[in-house]
Amino acid sequence: MDGRRDPGAFALEAVRQRARSAVKAAWWTATGGLARAITQPTRGESRKSFSPQTPPVSAQRLRRVYLEAFEKDARDVAAGLYPAMEAAPTRPLRSVIQALDFLADARVVDQRRRRGDGVEVRDEINSPSYPNYYRQNFHYQTGGWFTDESARRYDAQVEALFAGTAGAMRRRGLSLLAKHWRGRDQRGLRLVDVACGSGAFLHDLQRTFPRAAMAGLDLSPAYLARARHLSGVGGVQANAEAMPFADGTLDAVTCVYLFHELPPRVRPVVAAAMARTLKLGGVLVLVDSIQPVDEPDLARLLEAFPAYFHEPYYSSYAETDLAALFDAVGLKLIGQDRAFLSKALLFEKL
Repeated sequence: MDGRRDPGAFALEAVRQRARSAVKAAWWTATGGLARAITQPTRGESRKSFSPQTPPVSAQRLRRVYLEAFEKDARDVAAGLYPAMEAAPTRPLRSVIQALDFLADARVVDQRRRRGDGVEVRDEINSPSYPNYYRQNFHYQTGGWFTDESARRYDAQVEALFAGTAGAMRRRGLSLLAKHWRGRDQRGLRLVDVACGSGAFLHDLQRTFPRAAMAGLDLSPAYLARARHLSGVGGVQANAEAMPFADGTLDAVTCVYLFHELPPRVRPVVAAAMARTLKLGGVLVLVDSIQPVDEPDLARLLEAFPAYFHEPYYSSYAETDLAALFDAVGLKLIGQDRAFLSKALLFEKL
């Protein structure tokens, strides 16, 4: 963003951001609550398999970190680091359509959850182009990563799951990058958003760094098409393990919510691919779930997540030393931040 703007304009944007965040939080909290009332996910087979080993979460602590996510987001808007979020969900018709589609699919997802079937899509997608671990119904979602319908409803699913905080959590990574690049001429900077999914973070990147050259990378044609539509940024269909970019050509790589869905053996391969493509002095922005070591008071939520959602590699992710993982490929941790149930890490290639 242009730091030469009147500080008063940024302050006004921050006021708007807080107002929109309040509307968004209320909307998606209500939508998520309705979905849980319809499906009652804590009943059935998933509950039988969950024997918590950690103490219950304090409601007071949970509320504090929840609200803090929105406040951090608004403060960064006020500081001129990135633009305020756009008007949704104050666009009533689009928000209602999104919510109804999400709710209609919630019962199908719940039936899949009760069957314990997280690999239903594997019978439908049988191609060597997609790794075996990728051909799953993560979160028990209909279509896995392979259908237009899945790509269309993904953002509604995560916003309902996290009570409207998904955007604020992702933007912790945007905050780290915007601070690191502040004052630099964006022209000539090259960035790739790895596992860009439906494009929400790519859209934020494009709005914040409109003069930088950027692209999204994802293995799903359906999600890439959605990302192009949402962000206006071109995409590359490729596997993160073999990024099709020359060595040392990128100024930044961003990656949101990928590593907890990678098998342990694949994580170092993807980390090495990211490091290979970065220039010396280039940075990696990683956003993913917090780990128990980050927030011991919220450990029960993290423990429950793979029990109620199909996340076969989450438990190993929760124990992974991310700083050591990336240090092994030449990337040094230079910054970090957290918001609600996500954390952002900034690594530099030295």
